[in-house]
Amino acid sequence: MAEPRLKTEIRVAAHMRRARGEGAFATVARKGDPDAGAVAVKVYLGSGAARLYVQSRDLDGHLIWRDPFEDDAHTEGSEKRVDGWLAREIAIDPDLWVVEIEDREGRAFLEES
Repeated sequence: MAEPRLKTEIRVAAHMRRARGEGAFATVARKGDPDAGAVAVKVYLGSGAARLYVQSRDLDGHLIWRDPFEDDAHTEGSEKRVDGWLAREIAIDPDLWVVEIEDREGRAFLEES
């Protein structure tokens, strides 16, 4: 039996509370579909560097987080590169949510699997 799915807007709100509760700056940079949109989390690391995590589902339908640059030697890319990736993805998937986090420790506050 498939697990019940929470609406995206509820999951994003929980993510924001988790980040802010730990003292990070977090904002919704782009709202997508409130019910079923995918989520991308951009973590600003300072000095023009950023990391990106994109939510998707595994083969069993469970939510997972992946780094779209994980096969690249430079996982911590430039913010400009991350923004370019997001712009291309939004053109394909207009339902995508984008959460931006700025945290001194570089934490993304991704929920546990």
